[in-house]
Amino acid sequence: MSDSGDLKGAMITESYWPADTSRPVLELTAGEVLRRAAEAVPSRTALIEAAPPGETVTGAERTDRAWTYAELLADAEHAAAWLGSRFSPGEHVAVWAPNVPEWVVLQYGASLAGLVLVTADPALREAELEYLLRQSGSVGVFHVDVFDGMDMAGTVDRVRAGLPELREVVSFTHWAEHIAGTAPRQLPRVAADDPAQIQYTAGTTGFPKGAVLHHRGLVTNAAFAAERAGFPDGGVWVTALPLSHTGGCGLSVLGAASARGTLVLARLFHPDLVMAAMHDWRGVLFAGTPAMYARLLANPEFDAYDVRACEVLLSGGDLAPAALVEEAERRFGACFSAVYGQTELSPVLAQTGPSDAAEDRRDTGGRPLWQAEVKIVDSSGAVVPVGGDGEICARGYQLMLEYFGMPEATALAVDPDGWLHTGDVGVLDERGYLRVTGRLKDMIVRGGERISPLGIEAALTAHPGVAAAAVVGVPGSDGDEQVTAVITPADPAPSAAELREFLRASPASEETPRSWYVADPLPANAMGRVQRFALRRAIADGSLPELP
Repeated sequence: MSDSGDLKGAMITESYWPADTSRPVLELTAGEVLRRAAEAVPSRTALIEAAPPGETVTGAERTDRAWTYAELLADAEHAAAWLGSRFSPGEHVAVWAPNVPEWVVLQYGASLAGLVLVTADPALREAELEYLLRQSGSVGVFHVDVFDGMDMAGTVDRVRAGLPELREVVSFTHWAEHIAGTAPRQLPRVAADDPAQIQYTAGTTGFPKGAVLHHRGLVTNAAFAAERAGFPDGGVWVTALPLSHTGGCGLSVLGAASARGTLVLARLFHPDLVMAAMHDWRGVLFAGTPAMYARLLANPEFDAYDVRACEVLLSGGDLAPAALVEEAERRFGACFSAVYGQTELSPVLAQTGPSDAAEDRRDTGGRPLWQAEVKIVDSSGAVVPVGGDGEICARGYQLMLEYFGMPEATALAVDPDGWLHTGDVGVLDERGYLRVTGRLKDMIVRGGERISPLGIEAALTAHPGVAAAAVVGVPGSDGDEQVTAVITPADPAPSAAELREFLRASPASEETPRSWYVADPLPANAMGRVQRFALRRAIADGSLPELP
């Protein structure tokens, strides 16, 4: 298993971490990663479908299909030839579908054909899909016909009328069989710095922005993250992370391929489906979100599955409470590897590894990955001393090219020296370990003091009666923001008085919430990140019940 960094013994005196250049940036495209793996281990299993038996969404005869690397490359080349007959290199093609193998074939095929893949969350509503297709300039869209009760084919038909640039609409139903007979054609040269994907940010305020990510960033970042996690050559990587996000199509698809491993792709997240995949395929690594881990551990059938092959629990999308990390490591018998990053960073900036001390795996977001610079700055832009909090800024090979069609937003996010201002607040210690303490926009301002919700949330989730917690600022009559907690109760549910008393014994005692509400579940995006704006809105309109 890899060390957490070649600068592990380094000590810093200010909150700046220089790029560790001991690992080279990979000058490869996603298609070249697949080609290299197919040349090296053609008969090794590359991709396995994990879906509820008989519940096909693409017209396939089976829901447990598998591909060797040679077979996956052949299908990707057929896809590239088919795509090349309809689209020109550099054009934008969207995909709106859940985790199906055809998504992965399209991803690799688009790479080989020099197309830019625009990823759309399958949970998007009609207006959101129309915005994404229009803003991205997509000339084609691939979709499944029906998923999770949604008529996706009908939705695409309705939005198509208002999108004159959208000239190709392709259903994934029987698409894999349809392209199999496509004759080979000359494929374009694709460079590592060419755009590969447009990934849309969460859009919690205003309209979502499309981060344009290049091949070099996605490929190198996935390989570095797999190495930091200790994922072995030929290992089995199980995930239910949505392919429409970088954790799915970037970190998981390319991370597994970089180690010539087997990707077991769960159609959707369901505890029994994921546990069965870990059991049946002897998963070495599971990649999920803290919310997914909480549901896996709460599954009453957990002990019926054999997960002894598991070595690494990769977690991203949100911060994992320390108690969840400890329980997950104990129950799985594996080491937690937490990643911190953003879509704009392709996406991982810092990560813990199996060789890190237990307290670092539990309490930090790890050290920066190779080739990334990190600094913590105050409101004036000055680097703060070690241990001081401020905005996390990052610079390196993995930075997005731009927000597509939004030069002003790009200039606000990336300064003239190439530093991405993440909007996250954090602390670097003298060893370079990063702790994320909040989002600038989520900070609660009371009496001129900034209060981070994360410490209060961590204290609350340590209570056995709290399954999940989110803390937000709500405007008070005195003009200050009031600390307000929203919990998902466990059984038995605690009272507000009980939780106040519990917090008095914690480090968050001076920031005890004044108001208490209940939400089951907490509103979250596809990656499990709590949507605080939705909670503030629900509190304001009176739709959340108060905790007695």
